[in-house]
Amino acid sequence: MSAGAHGVPDPALVVLVGAAGAGKSTWAAARYRTAEIVSSDALRAVVGSGEHDLDASADAFAVLDRIVAARLRRKLTVVVDTLGLDTRRRQEWLALGRAAGLPCVAVLFDTPPRLVRERNSARGRPVPAAVLGRQLARLPAVATELHAEGWHVVTAAPGSDEQRDDGPRGGRTTDPADAPDTRAGALTPRQSSLGVELVLQVSRFPWAQEPAAWLSSVCLAADQCGFSGLALMDHLIQIPQVDRAWEPIPEPWVTLGLLAGLETDLRLGTLVSPVTFRAPGLVAKTVATLDVLSRGRAFLGLGAGWWEREHLAFGLPFPPAHERLDLLERSIETIRALWGAGTKPYTGSRVTLPETTAYPRPLGQPQIIVGGGGEARTLRIAAAQGDACNVPSDLETLDRKIAVLRRHCAAVGREAGEVAITVLDVPVVGRDRDDAWNRVERLRGRTSAAAFAARHHAGPADSHRDRYKVLADRGVRTVFVSLPDLDTAADVERLGDVLQPR
Repeated sequence: MSAGAHGVPDPALVVLVGAAGAGKSTWAAARYRTAEIVSSDALRAVVGSGEHDLDASADAFAVLDRIVAARLRRKLTVVVDTLGLDTRRRQEWLALGRAAGLPCVAVLFDTPPRLVRERNSARGRPVPAAVLGRQLARLPAVATELHAEGWHVVTAAPGSDEQRDDGPRGGRTTDPADAPDTRAGALTPRQSSLGVELVLQVSRFPWAQEPAAWLSSVCLAADQCGFSGLALMDHLIQIPQVDRAWEPIPEPWVTLGLLAGLETDLRLGTLVSPVTFRAPGLVAKTVATLDVLSRGRAFLGLGAGWWEREHLAFGLPFPPAHERLDLLERSIETIRALWGAGTKPYTGSRVTLPETTAYPRPLGQPQIIVGGGGEARTLRIAAAQGDACNVPSDLETLDRKIAVLRRHCAAVGREAGEVAITVLDVPVVGRDRDDAWNRVERLRGRTSAAAFAARHHAGPADSHRDRYKVLADRGVRTVFVSLPDLDTAADVERLGDVLQPR
């Protein structure tokens, strides 16, 4: 017996164990000859109408078992490429391997569930979400079973070039499909010393006679001050919480296209776009185009929408809340299907598309942030489909929302850390305490000064730095910061003092 280049004994019985989309076939193809790999999917295509012909599964596994037995009798390496989750089948193969006197290796794929789901959604015929969820939920128990059954366990995980061959605890290998994205635009968000990513959210636009110049100056100032990104609010009429109805509020995706042409490293997107404004297929096309034009810096905030007035004013339907949330689920599924590889038909749990021809594809997978803190439904959608959620920043509410989100993640079989926590913060930032209080007096309107100051955490930059560190300790990854008194790029620089103390 010798050790293969990949650290697994050779010859050997090698059984791959992992959910659909975990990278098993890619791992095997990079390490073994085609003749050494026996795949249940490939055999379904031989004895049935195609890889997804489940009616042919019994015949396919009968052929697979014969091939495994024949190769083991001849002491030839055989790699079994199935899910590997069926205890009975695994034990039968193990008995054959031991009888042949060959090492019996189980390669366990602990690919992050989020990546598994992304790959699955990109397939021409994805595994139903509920089925995939059950596969992922079963993996921890299978890992325990493998050790009890007596396999030599090797763990294959994406993003690692380390591998050990140390018995039951296994080692780690690299799945080539999971190598870091080296294409133009594969951008790592800036991390501040505060422990969170700060994104400037622009919600008011006092641009006077120079809209493009004003927007560009704010964007460039945000980049120079060290912000990770810039987000635009998506409304058709300026909302009363920000400014008067007749003040300008531009269409965000056109505006972000302008900003994508500037020389910055800022991530660009919305916080958030109501799904009632645009058909999901058009949103997929829009965001993919922005991602290409910005070299991979686009993200997408999506919500169910809440303001009936703007819908009525623009002739848009405003269905009841439960229908808008249904639309949010369908929209996310449609968008991900159109961002996936290939042009094949797509049939999912909520959406069926005759084809997925959508070019240009985004350079990567733009982050989808689900906005809204509804605990029964919105956070459940974020847990099942989102890359992140956006919730209020006050600590009592934040702690409750995080706890609810974690329960939803557990229910759908996702790790809590797979859904990033983001918050929207609207701070009053002064150069010192006196300046902060003067700003409160100018902004508070009919609200008492004390109440307004407390709501917006009015204070100098260092007080906000301390707050953001507390948010980071709570698990927040991104703070979207929206200044209620943003007038010029100089105000962004004042806010930059939070990131870069003078």
